[in-house]
Amino acid sequence: MTTALDRALAGHSTDTDRALAPVTATLRAMFGTSTELPGLAPDLLVEDPAGWLPAADLRGAGLEALLERSRGRWQAQPHAAAALAWKAYTYWLALPAVLGWASARRVPLLTGEDVLMHFADPRPLVTLGLRRSVTVALLPSDPLAVSGLAQVRVVADEAALLEELRRSLLDEHLTPLLDAIHAKVRLGKRTLLGSLASGVAHAVLRSADALPGSSAETIATLLGALGVDDLIELVPDQAGRLEVRRKTCCLAFTLPNPKVCAGCCISAA
Repeated sequence: MTTALDRALAGHSTDTDRALAPVTATLRAMFGTSTELPGLAPDLLVEDPAGWLPAADLRGAGLEALLERSRGRWQAQPHAAAALAWKAYTYWLALPAVLGWASARRVPLLTGEDVLMHFADPRPLVTLGLRRSVTVALLPSDPLAVSGLAQVRVVADEAALLEELRRSLLDEHLTPLLDAIHAKVRLGKRTLLGSLASGVAHAVLRSADALPGSSAETIATLLGALGVDDLIELVPDQAGRLEVRRKTCCLAFTLPNPKVCAGCCISAA
């Protein structure tokens, strides 16, 4: 798929479009579009950064804006608002890296500086996008490995690629955000990381028809790389399709209009 997409895009797209082509193709397969998604910039990339803030701002003033929107949207208590904001944010944030790795072993490095955000659209909690200069890590066997593109970082093997995914997504982006949330509200880190694990698994299962290989193996590999593989389990439904069962709760059951999500540990108890 990667070679065909690169060939189709050659000559009429930017370097970053080419590098992210497998990701946007999988988004279209998942949602029917990659340009009108509720939490992401069209085709992931921010054309004009005016009005956008780096996601690194969530370690400071930006976090209060995110939590305030969450409190207002769900009429939630502070701890529930933080848990639900994290759940929504991590799902949309991780999606490009998850789909890039699963579809073509290409991983956009989602650092707090290369991910941009704004709160101008009232429909999603927050809108995320990537700078056009975002680095994409890939393998030596990838067609773009010999392209000389400035955005491309070639790594030695799949283990190194997964390490780049973990470093950029978790160590450099989400762990500082998790620590900032933890400093504001009494909320366990395990609870928050359970939402990350659930979001990764749901993303893979939802896009399974567009991805090569076994969904269960893909999920296990990604969650193992992120160190959160003990926070969910995959169970078959009555039709034999895999479902995600969480071992932690996102606290939606505490809302004024309580909600128990599918696969919640509360409903399984």
